[in-house]
Parts: sequence; structure tokens; C-alpha cells
Amino acid sequence: MKKVVTFGEIMLRLSPSGFLRFSQANNFDVVYGGGESNVAVSLANYGIPVEFVTRLPKNDIGECAMMEMRKRGVGVDYIVYGGDRLGIYFLETGAVSRGSKVVYDRAHSSMADIQLGMVNWEDVFQGVEWFHWTGITPAISQSSADVCLEAVKVANKLGITISTDLNYRAKLWQYGGNREAIMTELTSYCDIILGNEEDAEMHFGIKPEGISVQTQGHDVKAEAFLSVCQQMMEKFPKAKKVITTLRGSISASHNTWAGVLYDGKTMLQSPQYQITDIVDRVGGGDSFMGGLIFGLLTYPYDDQNALDFAVAASCLKHTIKGDANLVTVDEVQKLMGGDASGRVAR
Repeated sequence: MKKVVTFGEIMLRLSPSGFLRFSQANNFDVVYGGGESNVAVSLANYGIPVEFVTRLPKNDIGECAMMEMRKRGVGVDYIVYGGDRLGIYFLETGAVSRGSKVVYDRAHSSMADIQLGMVNWEDVFQGVEWFHWTGITPAISQSSADVCLEAVKVANKLGITISTDLNYRAKLWQYGGNREAIMTELTSYCDIILGNEEDAEMHFGIKPEGISVQTQGHDVKAEAFLSVCQQMMEKFPKAKKVITTLRGSISASHNTWAGVLYDGKTMLQSPQYQITDIVDRVGGGDSFMGGLIFGLLTYPYDDQNALDFAVAASCLKHTIKGDANLVTVDEVQKLMGGDASGRVAR
């Protein structure tokens, strides 16, 4: 069966219960998650063999993060150990007109201090068909950017499909690295590129025509992103598909959700979902990427089906507390078939 590897940082997520603000919290709920680990969990749920590569501290907290991956069926054989601490992020969950907030505490984490040569990528990629990284990894530190480049070069040499979620994070990239140069080199190796309009503009200065990041509101038009997809393919000729998620933020509790996929000739568009009463939107993009990788591996000649699966999967993620998407293929296909009733399965 086709095997996937993801590479990035898994963190300890600490959140006040429910919709409490940080200043109201007397305790925090504990979850482990991160962009690439979330993608790995999605794929494991769908029955795809997947390995998650990261660096963890050799202590009880690092062990808990590893056990979370193992519990979800994700391979942990190539995790390397060292450093002093696991990265942390604090999440305050918003509601209605109050947006969510994230505070990072990940400087000098084990993953941030990873070095070239710590991961034997030739061993990691034996029998692997797909490698996935995100723009979060090179944003952590220069050394993690260097190791990510080390990985994509080996994957490219071995003919492995490489995907990225550009994942611009305004609160990262604090170490002084040249973001555009780093991301341009890394992305040049990619076959599949996922990103929204903010990612394209902030990383590469590519802007959609007829819409701005600031004014898009909830009236998101897929056609406005065709120019972004075309510009991305011109900049990255190795790319076979460019995919954009379309999130309309009516409020923190109500979003619209859809996606488009461009293969250089045709732009496919998914159905649009109304996601009301959001439980947890963190990891929504990761759940899309996990669904997309599954779809492209499972339906290699049906991009529309792959796109529709990704959108439906990530729609369901918004109903699940925590970073990872804990749904099955059957549940996603049920929603794709039009059953959004939420009736009890007896």
C-alpha cells in the first residue's frame, strides 16, 4: 500500500475550557497537535500507512506526544530524540464576533534546534510514495528550514511526490530568515501546492485579481483565485496541481468552506458548505490536506472526487475538539453524498 511521510513539529496545546478567555482560566485542557502531525493522523484514520518525523525531548512530555501519534496509528520509528522541551501553544477559542487567539511558546524547542544530519532521510524514504511538509516548519528556525530542505532534496532525488501546505503564520518567522527566498526554494521541489490567498501574497507577493485579503468577507468567489493558481504554476513549474481553500468568515462560529483545484488547464470547484456552530476550527486546513492526499492517492484520475473528499473531511473536522480530524472514510463519504443530518447511527 502507498506510504506517506510527514515532517514537522508536534506541540503541547493548552486551552481554557469551553470559550473562557485566558484571564478567566484556572486550568487548561491538554491536546497534542501540529500541522504535519494532524495530516498524519487523518491519513492513518483513512487506512494509509504514514510515518511522522520530528524531534522530541527525551522526557515524559515528549513521550506523551509520541504516544498520541502511536495511539492514532501513526508510525513513530523515525522520530529522533534530543533537546530540552516540547513546543507549546496556548489557544483561546473565540465565539461569534470574538476571534480565537494563539500564543506560541516554542523557541528553542527540540524541533526548533534540530540540525542537519540528525534524520537519515534515505532510510526514512524507503518504500515511500509521498512526502508532506508545511510552511510552519521552516518558520520555526533556520536549522529546521535547513533540515526541511535536506528532506525535500532527498525526496526529489528518489522520485517521491512532494506536497506542501504553505501555511503562513504571522507570529512565526521571528529568527530573521529570508521568508520569500526560503519558501521559494522549498516550494520549487513540490508537485502539489496548497495555500490560500494570504499564503500566496505573504510568501511570494502573488495576489488574486478582484479581491483582497482584507476585504473578502464571506463572499468568496472561486474564480478570483484562478490568477493566483496560474501565477503559482508559472513560478513553480514542477507543480502539477495548485489547490486553494475558500473560507468565508461570517463569524468565529459560522464559516463557509469550499475549495478549488487547478491542474494547469482546468479549475475544479467543490460544493460550498455552511459550517455553523463551529466546535474547533484549528486544524481545519490540515484536515483538508489529509483528505486531499488520501483523495489523490485513492482516486488518481479523479481530481474532482479528491477535492470533494478533502472539503467534506475538513468540514467535519470543524465539529471535533482538538487539532486532529478523527473521522473515517465512511463518515466523509456520507457527507459527500448529501447526508448532513447528524442523525444518531444506531
